[in-house]
Amino acid sequence: MFMGEYHHNLDEKGRVVIPTKFREELQEKFVLVKGLEKCIYIYTMKDWQNLVDKLNTLSFTKKDARTFTRSFFSGATVCEFDRQGRTQIPSPLLFHAGLTKEIVIIGANDRMEIWDKSTWENYLNTFEEQLSDIAENLFLE
Repeated sequence: MFMGEYHHNLDEKGRVVIPTKFREELQEKFVLVKGLEKCIYIYTMKDWQNLVDKLNTLSFTKKDARTFTRSFFSGATVCEFDRQGRTQIPSPLLFHAGLTKEIVIIGANDRMEIWDKSTWENYLNTFEEQLSDIAENLFLE
């Protein structure tokens, strides 16, 4: 399980140091993919395969399934770490998430997410007041 929030800087070549705690969980290879809220998702190979298996159950005759699958897989890439614990973020993913210099890496249970710092702060501010209502709706018995 991934959890926590870490602040880092993107270097001039589009590389980022992933926190040691997360690197151990990711192991040698992992998948970067476009996130749904202007961020980047990072999956272990095992969790990526679980997600792929779920997506493979969708009917290709459904337009929404085709659209989502195209978008999701076209932005996916298998990555690994260099000797300094950095990974290269491909330019289409940098653009998708609007990553500049300051970034935030968060744990989100089965995945990590990489956010531009200002986008993350805006996201938190937007939903801060609604969080108790969201929790109540999710956990209705």
